[in-house]
Amino acid sequence: MAIHTDRKYEEELSDLRRHILEMGGLVEKQIAWAVQALTARDRALAEATIRKDHAVNRLDVEIDDLCIRLLALRQPAARDLRFITTALKITTDLERIGDMAVNISERALELADAPSLKPYIDVPRMAEIAARMLRESLDAFVREDTALALDVCRSDDEVDNLNEQIFRELLSFMIEDPQTITRAMGVLFISKYLERIADHATNIAEMVIFMVKGKSIRHVEELPPTV
Repeated sequence: MAIHTDRKYEEELSDLRRHILEMGGLVEKQIAWAVQALTARDRALAEATIRKDHAVNRLDVEIDDLCIRLLALRQPAARDLRFITTALKITTDLERIGDMAVNISERALELADAPSLKPYIDVPRMAEIAARMLRESLDAFVREDTALALDVCRSDDEVDNLNEQIFRELLSFMIEDPQTITRAMGVLFISKYLERIADHATNIAEMVIFMVKGKSIRHVEELPPTV
């Protein structure tokens, strides 16, 4: 991002970047806390994760307000305009990731007193990959790194494969013993929430590529080797 001669304007753009990273860091923690609450059967942590969502929503509003002020008062053009409009879209994905973490926490509360169908291995692995995708997509946004953003997009297949694997395993449990259906469905929901988190991280990465290159890779059948 070019440095502006207007120091106040540059400070406002830097403040926008800082707010987005703060919001991203918070939702990344929410993902970790929610999955930890699930695996450790920690009701208190699940409830604390749910309560933390108000902080995510507050940042969402603050970032929207900052973007609107910049658009109205600075009348940005070219790269600055793409940066600010991308920031507006990113906060929507971040807020929805926070919602997914809340949903995971709610399912963790439901499963806390139920016997586990199997050790939690693939779910934490999905969460780890999804959180890494989120972190790297935001790094790509700040650094304007399209190569890193493209790597994030490629990682989505790994999460999708784990989601399908978990579905197949839990389906076999439900077929063999109908009494496991409620528990299995709870874990299936969690797997789907994590898959959606990865999708939102991918959305952010795709927006970074558009912001930097002015080129959309959404809805392409096959990702390009470079952009």
